[in-house]
Amino acid sequence: MVQIPTRALTLEEFLQQPETEPASEYINGQVIQKPMPQGKHSTIQGELVNAINAVTKPQKTALAFPELRCTFGGRSIVPDVAVFTWGRIPLDASGEIANTFDTHPDWTIEILSPDQSQTRVTGNILHCLNHGTQLGWLIDPAERSVLVYPPGQQPELLQDPQDLLLTPNWIADLHLTIEDLFGWLKLGI
Repeated sequence: MVQIPTRALTLEEFLQQPETEPASEYINGQVIQKPMPQGKHSTIQGELVNAINAVTKPQKTALAFPELRCTFGGRSIVPDVAVFTWGRIPLDASGEIANTFDTHPDWTIEILSPDQSQTRVTGNILHCLNHGTQLGWLIDPAERSVLVYPPGQQPELLQDPQDLLLTPNWIADLHLTIEDLFGWLKLGI
């Protein structure tokens, strides 16, 4: 079979395309569809969004968004969890949360799916850090580990059940360990 090369889309053309399910991302001129989240991924994502928002929303310090498209620095990515500090949340003309986020999250969290490229996901975290994101996490359910990416520093691998996960300084009240994070996967039967 002969494959006919197709013309690459520009970022602007990509953004005019209909959304896909699961989401597609625009990275280095390529359109790449994310894998469909599975049980462990979805559980960790949902619990993490709830845990972050339980601490940040009442104090109006930040909001965590699941699967939010963020377009900046020539890419359009969809982190599993994008956290924005309160004053950086884009608003529309009526003062409501905007539909379009043309900026980097303050904290980006990715949860590795079984068939997902760790290199591609790490590339998205590094892209965020290079454009102003204050912290990145790469959660690996299969390894029961989290790679924490502070900007300008070497990543730290956390895998001991009692390891406390580093959070941005504006969310000091969130205290999660590796055990807490992966404990969400048990139903407590």
